[in-house]
Amino acid sequence: MIAIPAVDLKEGRCVQLVGGRPEEARVTLPDPVAVARRWRDRGFRVLHVVDLDAALGSGGNLDLVARLVREVPGELQVGGGVRDDERARTLLELGVDRVIVGTRAVDDPDWLAHLAESHPGRIVVAADMRDGWILRKGWTEATELRVGAFLDGLSALPLAGVLCTDVGREGQVRGIDRGGVEAVLAASSHAVWISGGVTTLDELRFLHRAGAAGAVLGMALYTGALDADKVAEEFGG
Repeated sequence: MIAIPAVDLKEGRCVQLVGGRPEEARVTLPDPVAVARRWRDRGFRVLHVVDLDAALGSGGNLDLVARLVREVPGELQVGGGVRDDERARTLLELGVDRVIVGTRAVDDPDWLAHLAESHPGRIVVAADMRDGWILRKGWTEATELRVGAFLDGLSALPLAGVLCTDVGREGQVRGIDRGGVEAVLAASSHAVWISGGVTTLDELRFLHRAGAAGAVLGMALYTGALDADKVAEEFGG
């Protein structure tokens, strides 16, 4: 299992939101490239970048993503506002390793199948959830899809994996729902990355034992609740 620091982009800055709410940015740093370089230097092989402005339809940070690819070499997965073939292709052509799709993957299964088959092993589906229900549109809208049924419906696709984010715990630094994690892992035939609430090394070790492919870490790393050096040594990849 691998631990992956999140570098979330909003208005040109690196931020960490509480519960996915744009108005509640607990961490805001002016230079995302410097932040990404710091995580690389600490020993993290993979970085997870989300363009929050693109996800919310309020702009975009494609220039910053290009700089991250160019100036902070290493494995990179990027999401946020990927709702057409052109955006996915642009990110891949920039040099991103994996592209994360959320809202349209939920809304348009035929398009998702086409995208995955066009870029086998390069597409990650974001299964953002709250209380077991799938969310869409930058975590702002609920759907009538249960997470287990949604993951089961992805089983035939040549995905790189799925990213399951417990939005209710995102940015809270209050631990994961272990039972919920086990249910998600059991429901998916793909590699699963877990996000939302991961707070301790013990939880990372639990995820490793449970069979998670990785954990995306945000607030706990940025606030020091997790010792970045210890995490990188054990799970940095």
